[in-house]
Amino acid sequence: MSDLRVAPGPGMPAGLVIPSGELTERFSRASGPGGQGVNTTDSRVQLSFDVEASAAFTDVQRERMLRRLAGRLDGTILTVDASEFRSQRRNRVAARERLVSLLREAIAPPPAARRATRPSRGSIDRRLSSKRRRAEVKRQRGRPVED
Repeated sequence: MSDLRVAPGPGMPAGLVIPSGELTERFSRASGPGGQGVNTTDSRVQLSFDVEASAAFTDVQRERMLRRLAGRLDGTILTVDASEFRSQRRNRVAARERLVSLLREAIAPPPAARRATRPSRGSIDRRLSSKRRRAEVKRQRGRPVED
């Protein structure tokens, strides 16, 4: 197939192009739908990609990917399986789409840290006066105090 193209997004303003030579596809027999052909056609696709050896990423992107995908990597190789379709061609496309979404999520920069905010003086005053009003209403519901 052709090179794998990743559209521009967070962490990769110009997008990415991964040469097809860096992708390894393996085919095997898939379980699931396919009727009689399920035992004869190699429709399952395993798409492997060596993150560390790729020249498509900057050092920052590579480090971020290795850190975020650590649980999915075998060494430095990321493998994606696709076997949901009966046709090998559709499974190849699905595996490539899955790889692109994984790479997109792994390369995206972390979200900005949340800055703690304080309530405004007006909102504090409104809350406290509301509590005082409510307490007064409840106090008036009680039995009258005998003198």
